Amino acid sequence: MQLSKTPPSSNGSNGHGLPPILPIAMDQPLHWLALGFKDFAKAPLLSTLHGLVLALAGSLIAWVAHDRFWLLAGGLSGFMVIAPVLATSLYAMSRAIERGEKVNLQLLIRTWTQWQLRFRKQPDSYWCLIRFGLLLALAATGWVITSSALITLFAPVPIHTPMDFIRHVVLAENNFLFEIWLGLGGVMAAPVFASSVISMPLLLDRKVSVLQAVLTSWKAVLTHPLPMALWAFLIMGFTLLGFMSLFLGLILIVPMLGHGSWHAYRQMVNVSDLEERMSGQGDW
Repeated sequence: MQLSKTPPSSNGSNGHGLPPILPIAMDQPLHWLALGFKDFAKAPLLSTLHGLVLALAGSLIAWVAHDRFWLLAGGLSGFMVIAPVLATSLYAMSRAIERGEKVNLQLLIRTWTQWQLRFRKQPDSYWCLIRFGLLLALAATGWVITSSALITLFAPVPIHTPMDFIRHVVLAENNFLFEIWLGLGGVMAAPVFASSVISMPLLLDRKVSVLQAVLTSWKAVLTHPLPMALWAFLIMGFTLLGFMSLFLGLILIVPMLGHGSWHAYRQMVNVSDLEERMSGQGDW
């Protein structure tokens, strides 16, 4: 699939319209995983580097907060919410592979520095990915505060350590606090997923505002609720596998999901009328 060179129209970053959402099959998320793995195989060293960085970050969080439940919960919640931002260079790699361009360390450096270097030429788009990342961080903070209030109010004893949580919340008899906690987490995670699943690769690829990217992401989810629910389930399931493997599994899982997210965006959103934000050679 090649990116269109069609000139931007009124649906571009200066307009109020949203790009069309393309039809997809119910099992399309499985195809995204397969494409993500293919991209991983085409650039294994740099892809593995992303997974390694996040695996080390997760291990550091667990080591620092292993005996402090709320610090651990907050750290891992923030880790999961900010991960799409940190995967930005994985999207850039998949785009370069799609275009037949070189995938190297210079591509990663350009991806993370051109936002700042081109500030004077494009001030309206400066750090839009970072701004969106801050919004995700606020969402993670809101979840931790809400979760803490729920457990503090209804747990039979104060919860200080992960073992306290397992004994008195997860394994408690005649107490539905854990089920309520999971349900609340799902309710709060759903809008975060809907807001971010398409936004990050779209912000990298096209000159749109954060609001346009978020609304496009919601439009994609509402247009294809069942396939996107499957995609959310796959992301959560693989992420939990990564955590259960003492974060070692994230070395493979993170790049596979990151590359797969690029293909989810490309196969669902028609961006032919939106102006490109960056050329393959880093010209912002």
